[in-house]
Amino acid sequence: MKKSVILGVAGAASLAAGMATAGTLDEVKQRGELNCGVTTGLAGFAAPDANGVWQGFDVDYCRAVAAAVLGDPTKVKFVPTTGQTRFTALASGEVDMLARNTTWTFSRDVDLKFTFVGINYYDGQGFMVPKSLGVSSAKELDGATVCIQTGTTTELNLADYFKANNMKYEPVPIETNAEAQQQFLAGACDVYTTDRSGLAATRATFAKPDDYVVLPEVISKEPLGPLVRQGDDQWADVVRWVSNALVEAEDLGITSANIEELSKGTNNPEINRILGTDGGLGKMLGLDDAWAKRAIAANGNYGEIFAANLGESTPIGLARGLNALWTHGGLQYSPPFR
Repeated sequence: MKKSVILGVAGAASLAAGMATAGTLDEVKQRGELNCGVTTGLAGFAAPDANGVWQGFDVDYCRAVAAAVLGDPTKVKFVPTTGQTRFTALASGEVDMLARNTTWTFSRDVDLKFTFVGINYYDGQGFMVPKSLGVSSAKELDGATVCIQTGTTTELNLADYFKANNMKYEPVPIETNAEAQQQFLAGACDVYTTDRSGLAATRATFAKPDDYVVLPEVISKEPLGPLVRQGDDQWADVVRWVSNALVEAEDLGITSANIEELSKGTNNPEINRILGTDGGLGKMLGLDDAWAKRAIAANGNYGEIFAANLGESTPIGLARGLNALWTHGGLQYSPPFR
C-alpha cells in the first residue's frame, strides 16, 4: 500500500531518465487504452470484484483519465503492482501512470525522477492489533512481531518510531496486502502496520472485524496521489488537471446528477470553463473542451468517488477528515480553472 522510498527499485531512476521522453499522451491515444498501475488488491482503493472488474478510489482516478483522454472510462488496462515493482513498472513504460496509495516523498520526486501530480488522499501510518492482545496504545508494543510490507516507507517510519520510543520489534516481511492479511489473521505477527486507510480497508474484509482495533497513534504524514514519469510535462499536466477537476467539481457543486444540465451553460464562469461551455482550456492540454466533463461524469466528483468507495456508508467506513474540502475544514482544493 505504501511506498518504496528508494529501494527495491534501485534502477528506477536510470530507467525513468531513459523513458521520460515527451509523448505519453499521443501514445495513449494511439494505443486506445490507458495502462494504469494499481495495487495488487486493497478493498476500497483497487481490487477486482466477483466478476473480475476492478473497483475502488484509485481505480476511479484511472477511469477519469481514460475518459478525459480517450472518451471512454472503460478503456483502461489495470496493471497490479507491489511496493517493490510499482516504480520499475512506471519507469520502464509498462504503465502510463500509477494510482496506488503511493506517498509523495523527496527521494521519489527528486532521485527516482517521478512527478507527483497532486495529493488525492491525506493519510498517516498506524497500527492494527487483535483486541485480545490487550493494548490500547502503540507505546505498549515493545517486543511485538510486526507484519510490514517490503519496499515501503512504512519500514523506515516503523524503525524510526520504535527507536524514538526506545522499543524493539521483530519484523515479519510481506509483499502484498493479501499476504499481510493472511499472516496477521494466522497469528504470524502481533501487529499490522501501514496507512490507516489501508488498515481500515483490510479490517473491513475480516470475518470478525470487531475483534481487531486500529490504535490511536498516527506516526507519519502520508500524502498519497497519482504519479507519472518526469520529462513529459504535457502528460503530467493532463493527469494533474483531471485530478484537480474532480476536486473543483465538488467545490463548484458539479455532480454526476447535474453535469449534463450545467454543461448547457451557467452564470458561473468557472463552471463554464471547466465543463467546456467557455472553450479554450482543453486545447492547452492537447484535448478537446469536454475533457473535464467526461472525467467528472465517469464516476462523479471527488466527494462522490470518496463516498462510493471509502465513505462512512461503505464497509471501509472512513470519514473525510483531512480529505474534506477546504470549505469544510479539510485540505482538499484545486487551483483555479482560468
